[in-house]
Amino acid sequence: MLNVVCIKWGTKYPAYYVNRLYAGVKRGLGRPFRFICFTDDGAGIDAGIEVHPLPMEPFEADIVAAMQRKGRRGAWRKISLFRPGLVGMSGQVLGFDLDVVITGSLDDIVDHAPDKVVMRREWRYEWRGLDGGHGSVFSFKPELHPYLYEEFAADPAGSVERHRGSEQYFTSMTALRHGQLTYLPGALVCSFKRDSMYPPPLNYFLPPRLPLDCRVMCFHGKPKMDDLIVGYNGSVLRHSMPIPWLRGLWIS
Repeated sequence: MLNVVCIKWGTKYPAYYVNRLYAGVKRGLGRPFRFICFTDDGAGIDAGIEVHPLPMEPFEADIVAAMQRKGRRGAWRKISLFRPGLVGMSGQVLGFDLDVVITGSLDDIVDHAPDKVVMRREWRYEWRGLDGGHGSVFSFKPELHPYLYEEFAADPAGSVERHRGSEQYFTSMTALRHGQLTYLPGALVCSFKRDSMYPPPLNYFLPPRLPLDCRVMCFHGKPKMDDLIVGYNGSVLRHSMPIPWLRGLWIS
């Protein structure tokens, strides 16, 4: 069975971010799946979701230190998801960050090179022709790619330093070095800031668009979904009108 996973730690994201992700996955998948949330606080998470404590690692101190680095705080807790046999998971794992909205069918993402490490190419690298994946959506089989866990565990501090303090860069570049990285078609996983918002002054007159083939919209950085439901005025560049499709896909 397909394993769908997310991690919630700290207070940045309330439980309803997990619940709404779960609802979107149910809507977007045409196959059975197991939905798992690793968290330090399971209060308010829907009953249909498997809730497990955050995995504790022998290199826990290195994870904490890496996430506290000023200006370079990667989501290093995600390294635990690469550990083969974690909470009895076998087969394919489809992982999501919590600041995403499911906007269409996920089947093409699940079926894209299922034996590889699958990520969308990071937008900043894509336009420059560089390698490196974005970690909001990722797919892999832990038993086929144990090196993702083992190489970090062998040298946590060095892994963080060599990969710019970024877990997604470590994941993608380590898989690439093993010849096991493949990129999702860019149209399937969209960036709200890059693919949805209009530039000024159009953003003051047109609500952000939903690209036709987008399956997952990523709200990396600011603004987040909560900010946008009634409109957002963070800056001239980030100003947004209220978004009807966001309310329908994330809340309804």
